[in-house]
Amino acid sequence: MDQNDFDVIILGGGPAGLTAGLYASRAMLKTLLLERAVTGGQAAITDAIENYPGFPDGVIGPELMEKFQKQAQRFGLEMRLEAAAGISSRGKERVVHVGDKEYRAGAIIITTGSDPNKLGVAREQELTGKGVSYCATCDGPFFRDAEIILVGGGNSALDEGLFLTRFVSKLNIVHRRDQLRADKIYQEKAFAHPKVDFIWDSVVDEIVGEDMVQAVKLKNVKSGEIIERPTEGVFIFIGTTPNTQFLEGAVELDERGYIVTNEKLETSMPGVWAAGDVQDSLYRQVVTSAGQGCAAAMEVEKYLAGLE
Repeated sequence: MDQNDFDVIILGGGPAGLTAGLYASRAMLKTLLLERAVTGGQAAITDAIENYPGFPDGVIGPELMEKFQKQAQRFGLEMRLEAAAGISSRGKERVVHVGDKEYRAGAIIITTGSDPNKLGVAREQELTGKGVSYCATCDGPFFRDAEIILVGGGNSALDEGLFLTRFVSKLNIVHRRDQLRADKIYQEKAFAHPKVDFIWDSVVDEIVGEDMVQAVKLKNVKSGEIIERPTEGVFIFIGTTPNTQFLEGAVELDERGYIVTNEKLETSMPGVWAAGDVQDSLYRQVVTSAGQGCAAAMEVEKYLAGLE
């Protein structure tokens, strides 16, 4: 077998990809994992994870992902820091194109994840994990009895916001228009909730804080007036973007760019599976992504056995 030939190639090194790598390598399949940036995905830049089973006191995100990686590599997973530019099919081979070279395998598992859409304002990146969050389920319990800001007006924003009301003392929802995009059922619940208030026709102009979030500067889009409002947290829910740009024309994507899969996580291209946030816009948790990575690898093992 050539050095660029594998049984399985996994694209993406987050919880889904590393779990798929663990299961595939442990099944004695020659497995390569390609990661474009930071191994561990979004979990690797999450300060504390309190809802992953087996860690009753919580675990630091990078520490958990390091354990994922070590466990997978223990069984022979090969990892390379490279970004796939596309995939194609050649007979029984599935081909991953990287720059001017290619990797070949009997099967591919795509686990490139998705990224939360950012506001793109000052201090947002620096204070992510220090009061700025894109996941209520992950970080809500850290804001008990706090007054916080939530940005967004769609279904996910209100759904996450209503979850946050279990912990916070006050939830101020900032929306750029004077009415919400969310379904009426979510709107009715939010309007009726005693902890929820709305700041209409406004956008976050800047997040204020050195080591932790201290305030936000809000700009009224109609008057142009800017006010500074103290807050302990800023939760941002303005959608997510799956990392599938390199797959257009290769596998079926939905209208938002997520990979379409069946119940076995198979894509529209035979021999190619997808797992984790790249095809799951609903749950987006470390534990669900890991489970999907496991399932995809088990399906791949059966598929490759059938090719022999």
